[in-house]
Amino acid sequence: MSLIEKLKWRYATKKMDPSKPVPEEKVGQILEAIRLTASSSGLQPYVVLVVTNQEVKEQIKPIAWGQSQITDCSHLLVFAAWDTYTADRINQMYDFANEERNIKSEAAMAYRQNLLKNYPTRDPEINFTHAAKQAYIGLGTALIAAAYEQVDCTPMEGFDPAALDVILNLKEKGLRSVLMLPLGYRQLDEDWLVDLKKVRRPTEDFVINVK
Repeated sequence: MSLIEKLKWRYATKKMDPSKPVPEEKVGQILEAIRLTASSSGLQPYVVLVVTNQEVKEQIKPIAWGQSQITDCSHLLVFAAWDTYTADRINQMYDFANEERNIKSEAAMAYRQNLLKNYPTRDPEINFTHAAKQAYIGLGTALIAAAYEQVDCTPMEGFDPAALDVILNLKEKGLRSVLMLPLGYRQLDEDWLVDLKKVRRPTEDFVINVK
């Protein structure tokens, strides 16, 4: 299948088959795609937690509207954003970039100084919101990568972030949960969405060409 055909195949799976684990190689490819995706200023201000412990998934399910995908999935990805931007976090990323590239660019240094001047002084909630938006870029890449690997997934915002933060001890890591993405395989005989036609707005109503 072409990429577009695989994206047509993809849907937000409502019932996953707990007997079918996703091969670690495929999970690794999805995670690598997320790692390589774009982020503002190259800061990558979020992490992805991979939950495979069934007891932990059972703890999460009640604070996520009892959605069965959480406990039936093979791997539960949790996107958690930085709680704020700090000078240490910004410097760490730019120091790492300089080391990897083995160069010190004046333009990059000026850009870093601009971030250090403006980001750490902002309200932490504004910074968290900005970081959370970057996690959504990662989610978009994850959806495409999962479709490419023909792995089913379900993007989820329907959960109690504060409760999830406690379960995963995120506060002590300076993180806050943003969204979840269960990975698995659709259960064909129990998912009411599986045979429904994919419906999206027509291209002419969705794409506006500005000439």
